Amino acid sequence: MRYYETSKTALLALCAVMAFAGNSLLSRAALVDGGIDWASFTAVRLISGAVMLALLLGMRHGNAIWPKRASLGGIASLFAYGALFTLAYVNLTTATGALILFSTVQITMQAIALLRGDRPGMLQWCGMVLALAGLVWLLLPGLAAPPLIPSTIMAAAGISWGIYSWVGRSAGDAALSTARNFIGAAALALLLLFWVPAWPNGQGIALALVSGMVTSALGYIVWYALLPRIGVVTAGAVQLSVPAIAAMGGVLFLSEVISARLVSATILIFAGIALTLKAKVK
Repeated sequence: MRYYETSKTALLALCAVMAFAGNSLLSRAALVDGGIDWASFTAVRLISGAVMLALLLGMRHGNAIWPKRASLGGIASLFAYGALFTLAYVNLTTATGALILFSTVQITMQAIALLRGDRPGMLQWCGMVLALAGLVWLLLPGLAAPPLIPSTIMAAAGISWGIYSWVGRSAGDAALSTARNFIGAAALALLLLFWVPAWPNGQGIALALVSGMVTSALGYIVWYALLPRIGVVTAGAVQLSVPAIAAMGGVLFLSEVISARLVSATILIFAGIALTLKAKVK
């Protein structure tokens, strides 16, 4: 029985990280050729995800899939993440965007834990400082540095996702909670249609639909189901693998180049987060 539970948790974790990396790849692939703008991609992604979840869960749960007051935190953080994430990827490579996103996610979740009374030890403080140093090194001005404004926007997306992940720890029914969040975020996404400059092409819409219905809607159900099983510490370790997977995907499918600065910053950030996680496990 224990082996079965361990295997199930490992499978959920694998599906989650592949979904997260897939979202980075799909977003960048859709935006890189200009066939779809960030607002259209975000709107299609969130609305299609909401429709997918409503169809899957509507018959079983009925009116319970509609957002509740308790869903507001998840709705707001999901919408903010979705919009900022896509906007940032207009000018960031897949690997750089994923690294900024998930390093900021970890820092955010650690900061929330700190505010809730979880006092870090010396090793955790060293880890957080090292991770921040890696992020600062990545963003320092220079030929290899990513553009500052898109990087800042992606960091804001990371903060939003960190809050969404924290809220998800006490979500209860993972599928139902995800459906409520997506339906609420889809309603907000309708406002983005005012920013749409032109009708997107078929390829851009197709990539947004896959991102919304598969790697987002279904992927986030998996993530919400996984969180109560593993807790914040292991969740951090799971997400730590996403930038590396996204970077490999960017090289293989989008012909992106990995810079020396990105590699060195990744090592610093990963080492810092690993120190933090190791300290929390003790």
